[in-house]
Amino acid sequence: MLIRRESEGDADQIRVITAAAFARPGRPDQAPPEVRLVDELRQSPAWLPVLSLVAAGPDGEAIGHVLCTRAHVQEAPVLALGPLTVRPDRQSAGVGSALMHAVLGAADALGEPLVVLLGDPGYYRRFGFRLAAEYQIYPPVASWQPHFQVRLLTCYRPSVAGTFRYAEPFDRV
Repeated sequence: MLIRRESEGDADQIRVITAAAFARPGRPDQAPPEVRLVDELRQSPAWLPVLSLVAAGPDGEAIGHVLCTRAHVQEAPVLALGPLTVRPDRQSAGVGSALMHAVLGAADALGEPLVVLLGDPGYYRRFGFRLAAEYQIYPPVASWQPHFQVRLLTCYRPSVAGTFRYAEPFDRV
């Protein structure tokens, strides 16, 4: 497996992977909203091409994808992680972990202060994520608090605190 930046030819494969990973039971013909979200993020000012990473199998075909986009805590620029997707037949094989380590390393190398995500604390704790409230960072929707997490990076400053704001396409999901 190779983790690499997304290239122009990957968008269709990423749509397929995202649709399969987020498929809703009983709705096989309906594309999950995460598919549209990735497409809209790709067209938004929040898009950071250097942080859209693909896991490619030995044949070069995409088997997973992760991205970080520009977000803010108050006025401070930070990163929002997600969606993280892995082709269903490759889940539980380390693809998601490899993508997480790669995107967090890339974000740190770029001098970003922190990464925020909404997800299962039991899963993301192993990547260094902690509940965001521990750092006085709060979700835009209060009920998200038990799943709203932060991973501090080398350039983190404690002055980065307050309410988090996703890029505008997230508002439509």
